[in-house]
Amino acid sequence: MAAPRVVLLLSGKRKSGKDFVAEELRSRLGPDVCTILRLSGPLKEQYAKEHGLDFQQLLDASTYKELFRQDMIRWGEEKRQTDPGFFCRAAVEGALQPVWVVSDTRRLSDVEWFRDAYGDVVQTVRVVATEETRKRRNWVFVTGEQVRGSFAWCDHWGCPMGTGLLPPLPFLGSGSKRLWIKAPTSGECGHDGGYG
Repeated sequence: MAAPRVVLLLSGKRKSGKDFVAEELRSRLGPDVCTILRLSGPLKEQYAKEHGLDFQQLLDASTYKELFRQDMIRWGEEKRQTDPGFFCRAAVEGALQPVWVVSDTRRLSDVEWFRDAYGDVVQTVRVVATEETRKRRNWVFVTGEQVRGSFAWCDHWGCPMGTGLLPPLPFLGSGSKRLWIKAPTSGECGHDGGYG
């Protein structure tokens, strides 16, 4: 595994457009330069193994995943308490591109792990969408969900992504410009890679 030149940790509430932004970055930079890492992938894979579930169905935005969401979150928190870097280490395994986009950063312990492991190349990016836009993407408010650890802490960090301005990526050359990404305001933004 080569050391990354940039690690972008995307955070945002459910249906804010994190996966859309990650996919757009990879599309613009190219798959040889940029890879998308999902912390939820290793979590879901291990949860499925330990509970005899269908891993592929846990990856999509299905009713199947919703049946296990609360227990999966509880289980993931227990794993993180024992080993805060467990899912982070699994997610970066085999990543070779110079730009890593972590599309589902939801916990301060994940940010701390990446900063400890990769230092100054780590940047946090907050993806935001109005509540109205999130509802058009099939988000439904669940009492208590927005105040639990996987969402509430990340309201206070990262650069706001509502306008879509990302910092320049200087290693791409002296002509590197800031990337501007504006997510659609209605409809689906694509793959729902997180469990949140």
